[in-house]
Amino acid sequence: MKARVKVLSFVLSAVLLASCSVSESKGDSSKSGDSSSASSQKADYKYGKIDIPGRDGALCGAPIYIAYENGYFAEEGFDVNLISADFETRKIGLNNGSIPIVNGDFQFFPSIENGIDVKVVDGLHEGCIKFAVKPDSDIKTVQDLKDKKIGVDEIGGTPHQVASLWLENAGISADASKGEVTFLPYSDGNLEFEALAKGEIDVAALWDPLGSIHEKAGDVRILFDLGTDPYFKDRFCCFLYASTKVLNEKPDEIAALLRAYRKAQEWIYENPEKAVDIIVEKKYASIEDKELAVKLVKSYGYPSADKHNDNWDSRVESDVKYFVDGLSKIGYLKSDPADFAKKIYQKVDVK
Repeated sequence: MKARVKVLSFVLSAVLLASCSVSESKGDSSKSGDSSSASSQKADYKYGKIDIPGRDGALCGAPIYIAYENGYFAEEGFDVNLISADFETRKIGLNNGSIPIVNGDFQFFPSIENGIDVKVVDGLHEGCIKFAVKPDSDIKTVQDLKDKKIGVDEIGGTPHQVASLWLENAGISADASKGEVTFLPYSDGNLEFEALAKGEIDVAALWDPLGSIHEKAGDVRILFDLGTDPYFKDRFCCFLYASTKVLNEKPDEIAALLRAYRKAQEWIYENPEKAVDIIVEKKYASIEDKELAVKLVKSYGYPSADKHNDNWDSRVESDVKYFVDGLSKIGYLKSDPADFAKKIYQKVDVK
């Protein structure tokens, strides 16, 4: 088994290295959707080449993949280079302006309080994370997680922060120094699932589609679903964060990027099946069950064009304040909640 895992890890590493960075100017968007031809996209890029993290394998990254493949970034003047970037790399890139925009949950809020210079500028989608246990596990509720081991993709990442908030709201400390739960990071979701199967962890906090795939196969039971849990339901699980440096120096660039993201959201709403076809064909997420993938994509609450109205920004601002209040109540934020919520959100004139 160890030998097979080593071989699998080597192959996965080779694939990731080969695909972790790709320039939109080299893509053939004419095969992907309703965008203009590839040749016209290659002509001129008003804003030049930029890096955007978009190679994490999560199904909910669909707006990034579609904005890239359908040429919406190019239409707005960007030669986009999709890269792999962990939480720390994203923070550094945002802070110095080398990465203008990223998607992420409220895991950024404590980092903003500690000095990272970014702003929430939009909402991206709703729930896309599930916590899985073995089918015969004695763990039934959040209260059963005390003294248990929880697998996550990275400490400080979205699944870790979601689990922390869920635990703390139930009166269980997520602070590693308290020892009430233990978080173990796994760089690959499949390795995390293997650890669950072998009993090395008690719970696997997984991005879609992995948790849903194994649930359908009967390999796991879902303990927590970000999209249906009462505390998180109908709230943005993922926001768009802009570098304050870029936002101040080149606000038109951030507005153009948001237009590209919004075009992608609206296209996904109208064409979920086509969106899944692109994601599967281009190997942005590993899922062969297209019916399941379409179901998941539809559950993320991507908006139609008429939802991008004056109320949209108010909803984003409201959800920012909601999670600021939640993190403040459990001690993860020290600032005054009302002041901090106003500080970290900035409305962008997208039109």
